[in-house]
Amino acid sequence: MRHTWRWFGPKDRVSIDDMLQAGVQGVVTALHHVPTGTVWTPEEIEKRQGELAVMRDGSPSGLGWEVIESLPVSEAIKTQTGDWRAHIANWITSMRNLRKAGIEVLCYNFMPVLDWTRTDLAWRRPNGARCMRFDFIDFAAFDVHILQRKGAAEDFPEAVREEAARRFADMDDARREQLAGNVVFGLPGAAESFSLQDVRNLLESYAPVTDQVLRRNFNDFLEQVAPVAQDIGMRLCCHPDDPPFGLLGLPRVMSTESDYVERMAAVDLPANGITLCSGSLGARPDNDLPGMMDRLGRRVHFLHLRNVRRDSNAIRGSFFEDEHLGGQTDMVALVAAILREEGRRRDAGRADAVIPMRPDHGQDILDDIGRGGQPGYPAIGRLKGLAELRGVEMALSHGAMA
Repeated sequence: MRHTWRWFGPKDRVSIDDMLQAGVQGVVTALHHVPTGTVWTPEEIEKRQGELAVMRDGSPSGLGWEVIESLPVSEAIKTQTGDWRAHIANWITSMRNLRKAGIEVLCYNFMPVLDWTRTDLAWRRPNGARCMRFDFIDFAAFDVHILQRKGAAEDFPEAVREEAARRFADMDDARREQLAGNVVFGLPGAAESFSLQDVRNLLESYAPVTDQVLRRNFNDFLEQVAPVAQDIGMRLCCHPDDPPFGLLGLPRVMSTESDYVERMAAVDLPANGITLCSGSLGARPDNDLPGMMDRLGRRVHFLHLRNVRRDSNAIRGSFFEDEHLGGQTDMVALVAAILREEGRRRDAGRADAVIPMRPDHGQDILDDIGRGGQPGYPAIGRLKGLAELRGVEMALSHGAMA
């Protein structure tokens, strides 16, 4: 695996020096300040490459921009409204500019309205660490009582509605504001910052977009961008829904293995690939991550390795971000499946035999606590996760294990 690290640019509390000391080999970043739907220019791309190429003292870092995460797909593209055709044209132009700059892997997602969704960004663990959590009851309280989405109550089982009503009644104004902020007010790294009314307006725009319509629109998008990617040597990799089940009455089309099989078959080109995120997919008990890597691995272009622990085996339920070798995904079995796929690629002579991986998310530990970094992206918590994953990889690759 190629060990990479997500970086949010010069304002990131984790520096280039920090990444080097963690043993990172490459950088995953994006132009978060560029408005969605507009072109990423060669000048802005080159500027970002220059920013990550030097350490604090001006010494060369030796690090390069290896994976784009993410080039946003606009809501107009997903709903096929407004300037959606121009947005696709701009997306393709941005992709061409990125490829000309030497970057080959482009991660994106097709989630409606919100990127990853959590109700708590600093949930305290018994050992004092902090992590992100999705609490299904809290989310129901937000949806029904704070956002007051039309028809929201009917989307939850009676027992969940009743507990959500009790929990909402016990919240003071500060907790209600915090919960709303955790869910919608400015996702880490996002170009947009949403208000409650923004979310209501966006949800209204999705009223005619059923699951079937979103799948059709996704296929239309892929039919336009994937052949270009194939032609220029860019590997596209779609990130799964996070969490991988329905929220806010919106369709979800990248939550299961069958969803990925369908998308890969829709435009059956090697460039049309997968970001295998073990944390997002692992939030569903019916997703078999090692098996998915074995079965779909030929199209996996990027890996997010993290772990979650679910409160139950319900398809829709609560979970938290566990340690990388904790949680309910067998990370050792998953890394073994990744190494098998890399071996198959080497045997086939593929140029992309080594798959870029980043330690996704992480718990705030030690000096991460109070540092004010991006939620889910601490320095020490991710360093610990990377060290653990690197150890598993080395052990499985050791000659004595052959």
